[in-house]
Amino acid sequence: MALPGIMKISKFFTVFLLVVFVSCSQPPEVVDKPDTTTTTVIKTNAPQFNSDSAFEYVKAQVDFGPRVPGTKAHGSCADYLVNKLKSYGLEVIVQKGPVTTFDKKQFTLKNIIGAYNPGASKRIIISSHWDTRPFSESDTKDQDKPADGANDGASGVGVAIEIARQLSLSKPDIGVDIIFFDIEDYGNSGDNDSWCLGSQYWSTNLHKPGYYADFGILLDMVGAPNAVFPKESNSMQLAASTVEKVWKIAANLGYGNYFTPQTEHFVGVDDHIYINRAGIPCIDIIQYDPQTRQFADYHHTHKDNMSLVDRSTLKAVGQTLLEVIYSE
Repeated sequence: MALPGIMKISKFFTVFLLVVFVSCSQPPEVVDKPDTTTTTVIKTNAPQFNSDSAFEYVKAQVDFGPRVPGTKAHGSCADYLVNKLKSYGLEVIVQKGPVTTFDKKQFTLKNIIGAYNPGASKRIIISSHWDTRPFSESDTKDQDKPADGANDGASGVGVAIEIARQLSLSKPDIGVDIIFFDIEDYGNSGDNDSWCLGSQYWSTNLHKPGYYADFGILLDMVGAPNAVFPKESNSMQLAASTVEKVWKIAANLGYGNYFTPQTEHFVGVDDHIYINRAGIPCIDIIQYDPQTRQFADYHHTHKDNMSLVDRSTLKAVGQTLLEVIYSE
C-alpha cells in the first residue's frame, strides 16, 4: 500500500461455464450469489456490482497464503489471477522484469495486465497491487512474518476482478485495462524508491509501445468496515478532475460516508505516482483516518486478515467504479 508522507508508517447458457474452465487447483469461489448489500440509492445505467463475488475473489487470494515475492503462494496466485482475467475474456499480458529490493534480494516481478476491449481508443486503467508485504513490523509479535494482506492488496484486486466479470456481461464500448502491480509492498521506511517496484518498472517499460489511457484509478486498502477515503493530495494535484468525477458519482450513489470531501496529505508514494509519471493522470482511492491521522491499526500487522473485509465497503467502491466506467 501507499507510503505515507515521506515515510511509510511502521506502519475480479454463461458465467457458470466460465468459472468451470478455471484451473481446478484454484480455490472455490461464489459467483452470482444474491447480493446482500443494498445501499445504492439511485438507479444508474451501470450493472450492479456483486459484493459477495468480490468477497470470494479476495478470499481466493488469501487462501493461497501471503503472496510474498519468491514464494509458492505468490506463484500460485499469479496463475489464478491470469486465468481469472482470461476467463472473463480479457486479453492478458504478464509483464516480467528484474528488480532488486532494498535488502538486496533479486526477484522477477510479474505485473498482470488484462485488457477489456483492447481495440478501443478510449481507455481507463483500474489498478491495484497484488503482492503481500514480507514483514509485519507494526505488530507486537512475529514482526518478521507476513500477514495475510486481505485488505492491503487483495481487496483492491477482488474489486477489480468483479469489475472484469461485469464487463464481460454488459460489454461497454470503452476500453478498460486492469493492472495488478507486483512488489509494491516490499519497501523500507524513509526510502521512497524502495516501494512500488512493479509500477516503477511498468512506467518506464510500458506493456505496449505508445500505450496511453485517458485516466487511471488505483485501489489500495478498499475493503475494511466503515472505511474512509479522503481526497488524496497527490491525486488532487495530478488528476483533480478525475477525483472530483469519482467523488461526485460516489455521493450521488449514496456513498458519501465512504468518499469524504476533505483533501488530506498522507501519501508520499504509491503506484498512482508512477502511472502519472508515465503521462497518464491517475488517482488513489485509499483508506485513511483523518481523525487519528494515520492508517488503521491493522496496517502492516497480522490483523490484516479476512475478518476485516466488509462487503458493504467493497460494494461502495465497486459500484462507484462501475458507474464511472459506464458513464464514459
